[in-house]
Amino acid sequence: MTDTFPFAVERALRGRVLSFQADPRLVGGAASHRYWEDGLVLVAGGRIVAVSEAAALLRRLPPDVAIDDHRGRLILPGFIDTHIHYPQTRVIASYGAQLLEWLQKYTFVEEQKLRQQGHAEYVARFFFDELLRQGTTTAVVYCSVHPQSVEAFFAESERRGTRMIAGKVMMDRNAPEALTDTAASGYEESRGLLQKWHGRGRQLYAITPRFAITSTPEQLEASGALVHEFPDAYVQTHLGENLAEIALVKELFPAAKTYTGVYERYGLLGPRSIFGHCIYLEDSEVAALADSGSIAAFCPTSNLFLGSGLFDMRRLHQHGVRVGVATDVGGGTSYSMLQTANEAYKVLQMQGQSWPALQAFYMMTRGNAAVLGLDDRIGRLEEGFEADIIVLDARATPAMAHRMECIDGDLAEELFLLMTLGDDRCVAETYVAGRPVKPKAV
Repeated sequence: MTDTFPFAVERALRGRVLSFQADPRLVGGAASHRYWEDGLVLVAGGRIVAVSEAAALLRRLPPDVAIDDHRGRLILPGFIDTHIHYPQTRVIASYGAQLLEWLQKYTFVEEQKLRQQGHAEYVARFFFDELLRQGTTTAVVYCSVHPQSVEAFFAESERRGTRMIAGKVMMDRNAPEALTDTAASGYEESRGLLQKWHGRGRQLYAITPRFAITSTPEQLEASGALVHEFPDAYVQTHLGENLAEIALVKELFPAAKTYTGVYERYGLLGPRSIFGHCIYLEDSEVAALADSGSIAAFCPTSNLFLGSGLFDMRRLHQHGVRVGVATDVGGGTSYSMLQTANEAYKVLQMQGQSWPALQAFYMMTRGNAAVLGLDDRIGRLEEGFEADIIVLDARATPAMAHRMECIDGDLAEELFLLMTLGDDRCVAETYVAGRPVKPKAV
């Protein structure tokens, strides 16, 4: 304890500190963020205890506190990914199929392996290494149908101290027998996992019917019962990704007017419900998502890789739908949120929509935290927030350093360079709860 601070500082990070205060789309770029060219972030007990100009804090800092000197580099909140599949780490970059064939040919084959002794633990270790290498500190994650895959995932997250949202996939039809549960077993297993892990430390649970094609009405009803029992849990599933998928949903649920209507009937829409993709939506579906406060997860690299289609962000924003951005590995082709933003920019460019860098970085940090209802604890560099922090180097590669020679102090241009040419090499360090954790390159 010191005379100058009412807390014992454990770590200080010095560099160019950037944190978003509001959505640039709504308030304009200049009013959207706070930026210190030479800033200091102080950490104690896994939380940020002070952030300001370095000069204002250094003179009050006890001499025995080590300073992580990142001057010249950008210090931001950790990235947040709103839709990703951890069983699919060895599915990424599988050639030549659209969604339904891709699931059968590659994904379901790989996901069956998580029932093997030790395999889920092995995949979880790789998955967390890769996320942290890329600067992603929180993600909304699909496990497999096997309860042990959830146990392995949350145990690894707890060991690393990360804040994660995840859940057991529920599938009781249209999948290999080794990957199916039943409406009853899916309910009971999900309920038990939810009771064990939701709110335990930094872990949160998502009720996870994979999508309408692989769940019977009885299983969707059981999913809705879980939502009713545990209203503070999340829901995650897929919606409107692929035209063949939508046609099959209409065959399986002939009484439903729309794909979204299937989920609405079983009580799965709401402000904690995340719907992956949302490319093909009728006007009534957009209205239902907006009215319920549901979240559309924009997954640009998988939408392009699987030939699914182009996400219309302007349309959803204009109608009040909350939007997050996501990698969707393994249909997605990169764990990097920077490369995800790169492809998102191009998807929107093809539709005549602008996506400035400030907007992209807002969405990857505070914006994604806000749609998940977590912007009171992550996504900002502010006093009291959890100290999940990344350090980005816009000169990490020769091509980037060469481009930076012409940027001349323009923050927005530097951010655009990072999201266009950046990847894990630009992540100088990742901090989880104030601890440096980026795995070393092999």
